[in-house]
Amino acid sequence: MTDIRINGERLWDSLMEMAKIGATDKGGVCRLALTDVDKAARDLFVRWCEEAGCAVTVDRMGNIFGRREGTDPSLPPVMTGSHIDSQPTGGKFDGIYGVLAGLEVIRALNDAGATTKAPIEVSAWTNEEGSRFAPAMVSSGVFAGVFDLDYGLGRKDLDGKTIGEELARIGYAGEAPVGKPVRAFFEAHIEQGPILEAEQKTIGVVTDAQGQRWYECTLTGQEAHAGPTPMATRRDALVGAARIVEAVNRIGLENAPLACATVGLVEVFPNSRNTIPGKVFFTVDFRHPDADVLARMDAALRETIERVTSEIGLGVELEQIWYSPPVPFDPECVDAVRRAAERNGLSHRDIVSGAGHDACYVSRVAPTAMVFIPCEDGISHNEIESATPEDVAAGCQVLLEAMLERAG
Repeated sequence: MTDIRINGERLWDSLMEMAKIGATDKGGVCRLALTDVDKAARDLFVRWCEEAGCAVTVDRMGNIFGRREGTDPSLPPVMTGSHIDSQPTGGKFDGIYGVLAGLEVIRALNDAGATTKAPIEVSAWTNEEGSRFAPAMVSSGVFAGVFDLDYGLGRKDLDGKTIGEELARIGYAGEAPVGKPVRAFFEAHIEQGPILEAEQKTIGVVTDAQGQRWYECTLTGQEAHAGPTPMATRRDALVGAARIVEAVNRIGLENAPLACATVGLVEVFPNSRNTIPGKVFFTVDFRHPDADVLARMDAALRETIERVTSEIGLGVELEQIWYSPPVPFDPECVDAVRRAAERNGLSHRDIVSGAGHDACYVSRVAPTAMVFIPCEDGISHNEIESATPEDVAAGCQVLLEAMLERAG
């Protein structure tokens, strides 16, 4: 076991200080990507990196990298990190824990006066959540070559503002090229599910991540007066959407226990109480660790939409806007996480990530693994999201030791 120990109290204090930026009344945070509060959080992270002696660079997608040099600067870095942006009603730990755990690794190495052969870098990836600009993980996707730069910079929010425009506005349109060699990548994160807490395990050794399919669907019927229009002649787009929403939930249940199926965003037009809805826009999110099951879920969705729209007489536009295949993480990096948990006497289990993470895309260009810690009641993407100081520190210690294995 290494004699280098992270400072759990310092890490917790950093998390709580960062949580003041975008704080909500219910105890969470709202830091949508590339808003002014996201800028404020980025500024604080950059300042902390510089105070820790890191050289900070920002690439053209706004991804931030704080580098602690190694004894052999020619080697690619061993990297860690996650994201600063949050959901509209997000918690204090989702994403930012992985960023600040990476910073704490660097601070702990500084405290110990330790050197590594390979450089150590901590990263903060732009727009991981996808809640303002779809799809999720778009900037790590550009880093990994999944998306081209123009696609990434051109993603628009609901007001038509692009990632490129907003990066320039907040001062994070960096000049560094997007993408570079990485020796290994580790991401620490709360589980965002109930398994670790239910089994009283401190560390989740993440072996794989679920695949995801995201869709956008628009149903078009006919607006009409809610009073004089007979029920039998209506082309109600919202009725069609309601039937499809129910079917999405059923598709998830039919592929239990690993499938997840969600309609998370719905817009109704004209949204007037006495007008039959003429148009509905909604999103669908499918997840499963087996690509064949995801394909069957896709087929079931398309069959349902065709049947429902035909029955009601609706027009339909359906687009799969994003597909992220299931991800197996690097066995050697996964073993490094497992060994670190065992050396520290921490209870642990192998686990599959139900959520997408930047590590999923980085895994395409570098050996990658993840470290999970429990969150209270498995709740995330919620202002009441919570984790304990002890688990936060334990996950960071595992992160440090796994990174040191690869950094030399």
